[in-house]
Amino acid sequence: MPITAPTALPTVRHSSAFRGRLGQDPHSGHYAVPHRYRLHLSTADPDGLRLAIGHSLLGLDASCPVTLLPAVPDAPDGSHTALRPLYEASAHRYSGPAPAPVLSDAWSGRIVSTHAPDILRDLDLFPRAGGDPLRPCGWESTVDAVERLCAEGIEQAAQRAGRADEDPAGRAAALEVLLDTLSRLERWLTEEEYLAGGRLTAADIDLWVSLVQLDTVHRCHLDASAVHRITGLTALWSYARRLAAHPAFGTHLDLDGIARRHHGHCQGLEAAGAAVQILDWAAHADRRNEGVSPRDTP
Repeated sequence: MPITAPTALPTVRHSSAFRGRLGQDPHSGHYAVPHRYRLHLSTADPDGLRLAIGHSLLGLDASCPVTLLPAVPDAPDGSHTALRPLYEASAHRYSGPAPAPVLSDAWSGRIVSTHAPDILRDLDLFPRAGGDPLRPCGWESTVDAVERLCAEGIEQAAQRAGRADEDPAGRAAALEVLLDTLSRLERWLTEEEYLAGGRLTAADIDLWVSLVQLDTVHRCHLDASAVHRITGLTALWSYARRLAAHPAFGTHLDLDGIARRHHGHCQGLEAAGAAVQILDWAAHADRRNEGVSPRDTP
């Protein structure tokens, strides 16, 4: 069953001030060596959560340290004041916002990238003692398709379906895209344990974080009937529970931070779906401390 992105919604563009890449060639300027780079992120932000999970799966604690930032940015423009010096050092007279996530270069004191998908790809280049690659050879196109599917078919569609300033026809069309995307993933996960190559990859990171956002943020702006339909996708949510029990996933789940971040900038209207929680994320994430194997989690 091929995974393709929906065509009913425009392509998501990641707006990033810096788009440097790591390379395996030392002459590229940014080559992947241990102890040179640092990640700055907030796990309450979906991009930061994706990077934190990927970083853990790859076992990069020693070679690429992480600075955790507050769940709610402390500047009015959505910036983190702690990142302002990095931005100002990286661009002459920089006056824009200073958002996370950031991959910084300790050798130069400057930013390499603020583009989360690129950063996640580049983490695969770091030398490490263990940890399978997040983009296994031969599965790159599937991983890329899932990334786009989650961005457009789940997160963007769910956001439009619950927006107060969207016309009823637009909300209905976006909800249809969301339900169709989730149903396709439900069929896929009925037959497969993971999305690509029979093991955890960046595709699973993308989908799991999108499901967390769907239940903790976007659900609050959907009607109860839509949420009940989404809840009925049993294979999809069983998959989400299994991954929540995995240490690399559940350990980074900051439910309080996600809620505070959401309420800090949300402009939507609360709908009846807010009362219909799909998963008890905290309970399933806590099972990581009880010796429960991700494969054995119901």
